[in-house]
Amino acid sequence: MFESVKPISNSFMHSSLIAQNQMPEFVTGLSAVILILLVIFMMVFFYFVPIGLYITAYFSGVKVRIFRDLMGMRFRKVPPNLIVRSMITATKAGIVLDISKLEAHYLAGGNVEKVVMALISADKAQLGLTFERATAIDLAGRDVLDAVKMSVLPKVIETPLVAAMSKDGIQLKAVARVTVRTNIERLVGGAGEATVLARVGEGIVSTIGASESHKLVLENPDSISKVVLHKGLDAGTAFEILSIDIADVDVGSNIGAKLMADQAQADLQIARARAEERRAAAVALDQEMIAEVSRQRARLIEAEAEIPRAIAEAFRSGNLGIMDYYHLKNIQADTSMRESIAKPEEPKK
Repeated sequence: MFESVKPISNSFMHSSLIAQNQMPEFVTGLSAVILILLVIFMMVFFYFVPIGLYITAYFSGVKVRIFRDLMGMRFRKVPPNLIVRSMITATKAGIVLDISKLEAHYLAGGNVEKVVMALISADKAQLGLTFERATAIDLAGRDVLDAVKMSVLPKVIETPLVAAMSKDGIQLKAVARVTVRTNIERLVGGAGEATVLARVGEGIVSTIGASESHKLVLENPDSISKVVLHKGLDAGTAFEILSIDIADVDVGSNIGAKLMADQAQADLQIARARAEERRAAAVALDQEMIAEVSRQRARLIEAEAEIPRAIAEAFRSGNLGIMDYYHLKNIQADTSMRESIAKPEEPKK
């Protein structure tokens, strides 16, 4: 009996030893899985809850809530680093901003960093730029930071070569340099540089065209800039014109003489056309007269052909005698002789 129990106990001890040997491997695998899951959880947690960014904002004096602000930005597809860094920059510059407004501007497609830098530059220059106006300028498609810089440091733009003609017919070519400064109040909805250049060019053309002589313009080129500057060309634009300087004035061609020559050539062609018209009319009238003479001559021949018939009829009716007929023939012969004597003989060809 004991011999039969002994093998059973031996087999149980052997299986327990095998289980003890396999237990450390199972525990090690489970620990690795738990460690991996813990690492993934920590990565996801720190991605949605940027603790380092919160600590940076806290020590920078920016009040940010972890779950509502930082974690909420992740779910709203807003980069927390961009918003918080911009808040820190504005706070250190002494500008108080609302984090929700920055998020709204980012979601609207605006450039948060440029808006904040523009606000800081405008505040240092005391331009009075508000956050609402800065975001409106940025969303309108204009570079708000560049606009603020141009408002502090005016920009010089040069017009293309403008050609105009004075009253004496001489062409003048002028180039002007326009010094402009950004008008923050009219930046939204205001016209751009192209409109300013077009208006300045139009003013130069009208001023030169009103001059009695091109010499007056060459003597006083600043008269152009003075007249153009007082026309208020910056109305409705995003800029304020500070000065207009004539950089160069050159004499072109004599447009007046060319126009007079062209007019004379045109008058000559018109006169020739009218003379040709009169000649054609005269030729047509001459041909009509020739046709009329031929027609009258035909009638005369037709009438003369009736004379023999009339003489014959007179003979038959007894109204004309033989002596009368010979007397008529003598008169005709005398008439023919006189005509031959009166007309000179034509030279023989």
